[in-house]
Amino acid sequence: MSSDPFLLAEGTRVIVTAGASGIGRAIADLLIAQKARVHICDIDDEALVAFKKVHPTHGATKADVSKEADVETLFADAAKTLGGLDALINNAGIAGPTGKVEDLSIAEWNRTLDICLTGQFLCARKAVPLIKSAGGGSIVNMSSAAGRFGYAFRTPYAAAKWGVIGFTQSLAKELGPDNIRVNAILPGIVEGPRMTNVIKARAEQTGVSYKEMEKTYLDRVSMRRMVTADDVAGTILFLLSHAGRHISGQSLGVDGNVETL
Repeated sequence: MSSDPFLLAEGTRVIVTAGASGIGRAIADLLIAQKARVHICDIDDEALVAFKKVHPTHGATKADVSKEADVETLFADAAKTLGGLDALINNAGIAGPTGKVEDLSIAEWNRTLDICLTGQFLCARKAVPLIKSAGGGSIVNMSSAAGRFGYAFRTPYAAAKWGVIGFTQSLAKELGPDNIRVNAILPGIVEGPRMTNVIKARAEQTGVSYKEMEKTYLDRVSMRRMVTADDVAGTILFLLSHAGRHISGQSLGVDGNVETL
């Protein structure tokens, strides 16, 4: 262990899903800067190429976490680049549709749950035996402030993110005896294209301007500001470090205290 408990153990082997852009890329970049060995997956070809250009010695696989065959490929590739596993960051997710429940299609509902929840299960079931073999480690599942509040007009997303909390707490109980910590991160309003699109869709649906809708969102945050992908990445680094060794089964908000949605 480093003399600084907040540093990551050098050579920590980590898989980050949806790691080529956004929050996932921020997580991967920070862990690599801390001398972790990282393998990512993503569905964006251009983002994967950009990641490999910056991090040529780290692994990258094109994979949709909602597809079992893709997850099998991801873990086969990661076995070659990492040779084992100490941590899984279940970051992949989508915003899902915005609309009244009676207007949503079954396909939209299923796609949101498949990526945001089932994808975490598919990755965890492959990761757990590897982390057990390493003597323990950490799983971090990405939930959302929507995992603790009802979210009108975003029902598929909220349902999936509440599911992530239950999945996390159940795994923490199941895997604690194997020295595996399992936690959920609950970001709030995160700066970036996905949040911009969410605000835009809600503004159009309710007939107000983007700025008005953005203010509505920020007025529900105690600190009246968005968080960044780097804020989320820093919290994950803490959970993977020696300083986080006794934190498990928790749902950690990185959101400036979202009061409601």
